[in-house]
Amino acid sequence: MPYSNTEYWPDGYRQDCSGLVSMAWNLPGNEWTGSLGTFGVRVSRDQLQPGDMLLFHNAADPQNGSHVVLFGGWSDYTHTYYLAYEQTRPHTRGQSTPYAYWSNSDRYVPYRYKGLAEETSGAGVSVTGAASSRYPGRYPGRSFFGPGADNPHVTRLGEQLVKKGFGTYYTSGPGPRWGEADRRGVEAFQRAQGWRGGAADGCPGPETWRRLFS
Repeated sequence: MPYSNTEYWPDGYRQDCSGLVSMAWNLPGNEWTGSLGTFGVRVSRDQLQPGDMLLFHNAADPQNGSHVVLFGGWSDYTHTYYLAYEQTRPHTRGQSTPYAYWSNSDRYVPYRYKGLAEETSGAGVSVTGAASSRYPGRYPGRSFFGPGADNPHVTRLGEQLVKKGFGTYYTSGPGPRWGEADRRGVEAFQRAQGWRGGAADGCPGPETWRRLFS
């Protein structure tokens, strides 16, 4: 995946380091280094497991040095190198990396996704669902829409189309199963934005979602 902090992959996630972690953790939207920590719980170096993240957020100057990588497991028996998966220029990579990172090593903080931490404790909480409720305007990802989709995000989409005046294609009200009424409603909304061709394909992308819920 080519690196970009302004472009989005077809699944709706941004093509930068925070977008990669947002995708891997199946978050309801694209976070950034200043917000990713709220979706995790801090763990120690000795507790690190594949799928955890190492986060450095430079609060004083977010554009200078801030970065996040996914921990893929230790790559040597001394636990001084690990496999880091990261989105960086020019594209996504996975490579053996000194702990915690090549630069600003002492400022990286390890986190585990809250969903895993709560499942481990027996809470049985679906953080993805809970997060969607707390952040109803966040784009869940393109994979939640289109033929075969059956989930609450489709219902939310339909309800918002109705509120915006694009629900005339529904005969029995919006539901969780994606149908032609959803596609035609989205396409009508996209065309109302002045979009044509592939930009009005009837499937909500990040910008369609943002405008629909703004």
